[in-house]
Amino acid sequence: MKPLTRRVREGLPHPRGATFDRQGTNFSLFSANATKVEVCLFDKAGKKETRIELPEYTDEIWHGYLPDVGPGTYYGYRVHGPYAPEEGHRFNHNKLLLDPYARAHAGALKWDPACFGYTIGAEDEDLSFDERDSAPFMPKCVVVDPNFDWKGEPNRRAVPWDRTVFYETHVRGYTKLHPKVPEKLRGTYAGLATKDVIDYVKSLGVTSIELLPIHTFINDSHLLEKGLTNYWGYNSIGFFSPDPRYAADVPNSLREFKEMVARFHDAGIEVILDVVYNHTAEGNERGATMSFKGIDNASYYRLLPDQKRFYINDTGTGNTLNLDHPRVMQMVTDSLRYWATEMHVDGFRFDLGTILARDPHGFDSESGFLKACGQDPVLGATKLIAEPWDCGPGGYQVGGFPPGWAEWNDKFRDTARDFWKGEGSAAALAPRLSASGDMFNRRGRKPWASVNFITAHDGFTLNDLVTYNEKHNAANGEDNKDGSSDNRSWNCGVEGPTEDIEINRLRERQMRNMLATLLLSQGTPMLLAGDEFARTQQGNNNAYCQDNDISWVNWDIKDKGAKLTEFVRQLTKIRQTYPILHRSRFLTGAFNEELGAKDVTWINANGSEMQEGDWEDENTRCFGMQMDGRAQATGIRQRGSDATLLLVLNAHHDVVRFTLPECSGCEGWTLLVDTNLDDAGDAYFKVGHVYDVTARSLLLLAMKPAKEA
Repeated sequence: MKPLTRRVREGLPHPRGATFDRQGTNFSLFSANATKVEVCLFDKAGKKETRIELPEYTDEIWHGYLPDVGPGTYYGYRVHGPYAPEEGHRFNHNKLLLDPYARAHAGALKWDPACFGYTIGAEDEDLSFDERDSAPFMPKCVVVDPNFDWKGEPNRRAVPWDRTVFYETHVRGYTKLHPKVPEKLRGTYAGLATKDVIDYVKSLGVTSIELLPIHTFINDSHLLEKGLTNYWGYNSIGFFSPDPRYAADVPNSLREFKEMVARFHDAGIEVILDVVYNHTAEGNERGATMSFKGIDNASYYRLLPDQKRFYINDTGTGNTLNLDHPRVMQMVTDSLRYWATEMHVDGFRFDLGTILARDPHGFDSESGFLKACGQDPVLGATKLIAEPWDCGPGGYQVGGFPPGWAEWNDKFRDTARDFWKGEGSAAALAPRLSASGDMFNRRGRKPWASVNFITAHDGFTLNDLVTYNEKHNAANGEDNKDGSSDNRSWNCGVEGPTEDIEINRLRERQMRNMLATLLLSQGTPMLLAGDEFARTQQGNNNAYCQDNDISWVNWDIKDKGAKLTEFVRQLTKIRQTYPILHRSRFLTGAFNEELGAKDVTWINANGSEMQEGDWEDENTRCFGMQMDGRAQATGIRQRGSDATLLLVLNAHHDVVRFTLPECSGCEGWTLLVDTNLDDAGDAYFKVGHVYDVTARSLLLLAMKPAKEA
């Protein structure tokens, strides 16, 4: 660290954080209730500490400028103020605090009683005051140089929503076992950015890679004590910095992350971040004091109005960020804009997104945060995806977010699983195949607002969905009590792997059925990484703490997996080839007399249009979805010119003889997909042909006009 050759100056209250200007660094920290703030500078070993009091206080912002302090400097804060938990204040200047706006971190938290603002074991524990210094155990913030040459990046174009296909994965787990990634780069941003990895992702036909949390997060002490770790990373402590544990070159983690984004953009692939702005790693009143709690507890967190010692826990994690406070909302929106502008990230998936739309009275689709995002010119140009539920009252809000937002649609997941398990109905599945217009077709929202998925990081993988009836989470150390028991899975007759040929064939077909249902439905599909080659987690449906072979993607792909991968590539190619599969208008089934076309017609096994009795019959397990390419494709009233497709789904346990329907101007149908066949071979069938649809299988056919047949 260079010596401080000149005294501290007043500096500026903005921008927040540590900002280097080539001459020195401006430090700015919000705290409405502090009485004094010290910035603490450390040597590279993180031991020698120099404390400088920030001299100015403007509009509840503490700030000061330090000449000759530049990139690579380690720092933190000590914030003075009242320690009065029952009034909501937990200031303790003995605790080193992380800057909420830090752009980089170094080191890892070493759990120690000194990390807590109170004395563990004391009477009325969290009301006591601990005087031990936490600095030796805390990670440190790092001043950074933000300059980076994006090499033509300003000319990049976002992938249109109606062509988007998400691919959810984990930075570390995706490459940790990858044989073509240099060993020293495995599990890192640089490893994910290697050519072999990106070429493979692109070959799948996906457009956008969605990364589990990469914001700096904390490993829970109770997991470390059991030899486990917070693998998923839903435990943020810094909203502006990429976690250094995923960096091959830790001192340059920021640059390494930017290089990764640039390489994906070179390949035409978007980068989406899973972000956690609903809570922090500090927990409840018995949690550690690492940042926000010691900076201004009463401002940053939602506290019980009549008992400010305690936290509102709508997240199920101990605390909830208080987005009602303008500076807290500013921090979140500043963070989003930072990742979009400085880091060139293309969109965000918001964990427990309902939290962000809560006001003191509950969920509000016109909440301050949603309004702030809706009017922001930067955020309005990114993809915004909500996980539309939380643990609080009225927390389930699928379909309740405002225009401009997409939402994870767990009803698609549950209904599709039920149907292929043999317990669902045509009436339940039909709306899900049509982008769930019953929930999303309002206020001008588009079909892409429904983010469809069969599997995600949380739950069974696709392979395990057809291999296990029960969760097998013993490795998590919670007596198999953690994770959901409502998996809607079916092992096809035997629990776990088997050598039974017929059961394995059925499992392979079921995986194809669900992949085809996902990628051929209206809406935005999301594929879980590894599902394309039947990755397993050995029946663990809650691998949040498994940083090992359970969670890591195994690239030793067998013949079965290779065939499934080719099937996925076939599906994504078909999806992009036929616009009728990703229309920007909801398919409603209404007949347009002017155009003489109905956008979607539901067909029974006799080749006739489904009648009320067919819909009411819960045993209707085989039906067709005929999408007419002549239907109006946009808001302009004119006949469409897309191909007409027929999707046939048979969840019955036996063969169903399905009559291929008549269609205006149609002489026959060309088979594009049969999940019972490795290659459909473009087989052609005339109208009225009776096709033997294999038990539990799916077909896709394209109409051949009479002049082409």
